[in-house]
Amino acid sequence: MKAMLSKTPGGPDTLELTELPDPTPAKGQLRIRVRAAGLNFPDTLIIRDLYQFKPERPFAPGGEVAGEVDAIGEGVSGFSVGDRVLATTGHGGFATHVVIEADRVLPIPDAMPFEEAACFIFTYGTSHHALKDRATLQKGESLLILGAAGGVGAAAIELGKAAGARVIAAVSSDDKADFCRAIGADETIVYPRQMDRDAQKAFSNRIKELSGGDGVDVVYDAVGGDYAEPALRALAWKGRFLVVGFPAGIPKIPLNLTLLKGSQIVGVFWGAAVRREPEGHAANMADLFALYEKGLVKPRIHASFALEEAAQALEMMQDRKVQGKVVLRVE
Repeated sequence: MKAMLSKTPGGPDTLELTELPDPTPAKGQLRIRVRAAGLNFPDTLIIRDLYQFKPERPFAPGGEVAGEVDAIGEGVSGFSVGDRVLATTGHGGFATHVVIEADRVLPIPDAMPFEEAACFIFTYGTSHHALKDRATLQKGESLLILGAAGGVGAAAIELGKAAGARVIAAVSSDDKADFCRAIGADETIVYPRQMDRDAQKAFSNRIKELSGGDGVDVVYDAVGGDYAEPALRALAWKGRFLVVGFPAGIPKIPLNLTLLKGSQIVGVFWGAAVRREPEGHAANMADLFALYEKGLVKPRIHASFALEEAAQALEMMQDRKVQGKVVLRVE
């Protein structure tokens, strides 16, 4: 097998294409011949030792894959060699083969291409858990999405519309705003890359204007930094603020705002929810596959790279140049 390995902490340029012995699945495991691997922002962090989990080196980044089952360990039922599947790996996905526990593997619809399958579970799983389980988003409510052109943001646009919400997409450029409108956003806001106090006030006021003056019911914050507080200030009474990620930094929030608005700040840790609430995760994935088959959600692939081009793909992601998802093709 081949894998793009992180042998020392550092940026994308530190990854090395390495040949390794093919892994053998142990009891309860499957081996997947990877055909595509999806990229996510945590992949840019884990190779720098900046993510919550720090795998023992050497390791390959890559938290989601799609491919075919090509070996089955003892005690595994419900799968056959050749089955088309996707899986969440945590890490290890930038490789031709991965071994993984069978309970982390799902069959994919026949009509779903591998590249779309590899870009499906992380972003849509996160956003569906956020909007359904954590925010209980209702038909007719308003939803503001920060970082709406990224992978989880684009998924949140589609899922918000599928839930019957009015979606406001906030992004950092006009071309990203065009992308968000093309996939269903009702309104867009282009915010500056540097957010001083005046810009924060203008941003908050614009959110309120687009939500009819009372503020938005739900904020989906996949950005953090100086963008979080003005969004929180634009919440409606009993609004819900979803904490999804911090590529712009971890914000400091004045908690008196939650008192004044009767609002909630709600953490979204999808990976932990998958482990702790497997039945809920299974129900959510059934929801998502049904939405996919109805054409209501579809991964938006911004760019596709070969496995050996993983560094270039990660650089595109960390530079926040991606609209939707980036995928590695594994030949």
